[in-house]
Amino acid sequence: MPAPKITTNRLNLTQLNAQDAETLFAYRSLPEVHQYQNWVPKDQSEVLQFIKSNATNKYNMPGWYQLAIRLKNNSELIGDVGLHFLEEAPQQVELGITISPTHQGSGYAKETIRALLDHLFCELKKHRVIGSVDPRNKASIALLESLGFRKEAHFQKSLWFKGEWVDDLIFAILKEEWSSSPKE
Repeated sequence: MPAPKITTNRLNLTQLNAQDAETLFAYRSLPEVHQYQNWVPKDQSEVLQFIKSNATNKYNMPGWYQLAIRLKNNSELIGDVGLHFLEEAPQQVELGITISPTHQGSGYAKETIRALLDHLFCELKKHRVIGSVDPRNKASIALLESLGFRKEAHFQKSLWFKGEWVDDLIFAILKEEWSSSPKE
């Protein structure tokens, strides 16, 4: 299944392409962006390789799939969102989102995740969507909670991350919870 084109009032979620490498590297290599993320690209060629590899992944099949977040009015890349289609639980999806610092604080992350939840629950008929968050990442926690995700677990020092053991919070939302929640 090819990646869908998901649209919102202000955004298009589309496949990443080679022309995105420079912009993707520019924001993904910033310390404030990769502070809570595993992938820290070393150079633009690594980002280009990531984009090429992502293009060979099949959407809605086990593994990670990355979508570009673009402004609708000019197609500017402002972030990316990863969907992890779980092999051991195909009706569940993990997500992770990155917004360039120059575009943070404008509601783009919330708009993106809201559109993805509609897509995942209504079109793909998924049962549950989860997010794994470092407890120090207060902005991501607030984002997930504002969308109706609930904290299901707090694992103590369960991940080896950038040279230290760190905690991991798991947030989740079920299809029936999303379907019954008020939409803004």
